[in-house]
Amino acid sequence: MEIDAWLWWLIGAAGLGIGLVITAMPELGMLAVGAIAASVTAGIFGGDAVFQVVVFAVVSTALIAVVRPIANRHRAQRPQLATGVEALKGRQAVVLERVDGSGGRIKLAGEVWSARSLDADRTFEAGQEVDVVDIEGATAIVM
Repeated sequence: MEIDAWLWWLIGAAGLGIGLVITAMPELGMLAVGAIAASVTAGIFGGDAVFQVVVFAVVSTALIAVVRPIANRHRAQRPQLATGVEALKGRQAVVLERVDGSGGRIKLAGEVWSARSLDADRTFEAGQEVDVVDIEGATAIVM
């Protein structure tokens, strides 16, 4: 019993799909789609082996060339959700007690924080708004 070429391509696609699941390498999925395209070529159009390999190579390469840059761009543009102390950086606060290079108190995100000025020579009086530039331990660094 001879196995048709389209079935070999489907077996190859299944193998690549298993590899995709095991390794989480999306390129293997794109190669599996190329193998499916070659299987369709062999089964429906009856193309010879060279034509099937060309279809596999063209479809796989096209998918990798088109999908990878889109995926990389999407990954780079994904907004990062700041949590904890990182979420407080860049926020505004109100000075409760005079803040200078050695210390003071601010109200930040509804809580009272110890604070000090980024510039040791700069002071902020009660009621002024300041920007939080960093958090060091339990002390907000403001400017």
